[in-house]
Amino acid sequence: MSYISKHFNFNCSTCSLRKASCLSLEPTGHKTPNPLKLVFSDAWGHSPMFFFPDGFHYFIIFMDVYTKYIRFFPLVTKSDVFIVFQPFQVQVER
Repeated sequence: MSYISKHFNFNCSTCSLRKASCLSLEPTGHKTPNPLKLVFSDAWGHSPMFFFPDGFHYFIIFMDVYTKYIRFFPLVTKSDVFIVFQPFQVQVER
């Protein structure tokens, strides 16, 4: 599976409902001196509806603690996490 690098419209009811129930995060106390020294990830799913026309039911985000930069990847199955992580790692290590 190759990861997706398209621009998507996220105005779906599931996304809106998910965001409405979330509270803002408190500071974790994690600090890093440089970008990409510490990256958090979170996989989410099984969504009750398909994301996009390709049938994605899961997604994963990677967030750099230093820059707060977030990358979003849709997944067909949760087992695709490592397959998506590998090109992400290669890209950020350049």
